[in-house]
Amino acid sequence: MKASYWIAVFILTLGLSGCQEDDKDPTKIDVEAYIELLKSDQYELSTLPDLTPEDIPTLLAYRNETAIIKTFPRNPISSFYMEGCELGILILWTIESIRAVSVQSDHLVMNFPSLNPILRTRNIDELELIPSNTTLEEAAKAYFDWWHSNQGKDFSEFNELDPLASTEYTWH
Repeated sequence: MKASYWIAVFILTLGLSGCQEDDKDPTKIDVEAYIELLKSDQYELSTLPDLTPEDIPTLLAYRNETAIIKTFPRNPISSFYMEGCELGILILWTIESIRAVSVQSDHLVMNFPSLNPILRTRNIDELELIPSNTTLEEAAKAYFDWWHSNQGKDFSEFNELDPLASTEYTWH
């Protein structure tokens, strides 16, 4: 009888040990996991992941991707609904989030660098949204050039430089 009691306690203890709360922060995922979740439309977090400047080169490898992503992080204060977004634009928006967090931008809301992963014309007072298929190539080149022209520098030496400054676009 005692042996069966201790076996039951052991099995119960073993079973309950799997119920411990996971200490991992779900926003702390690596770039490859982030990309895979986006591509498979399984990204369920309500915010962008906490990535670092060291992740930017890996992110840049996906900057020209045109796959339409339907399930992606959305800024909760935006009233604009996007049915889908090109992966490349989401990647650039993620890089912009890393940059905006590093400079503690006033525009940040839950690590979102803007209301939406959409580029708009910079010098027009009215909101003029441009389809991402028009802006992706130019924005991808701007972010790539911004990153590679500053190689060898500490991120804090160029994080305040707007990668889109030489374009007619800004984030919405």
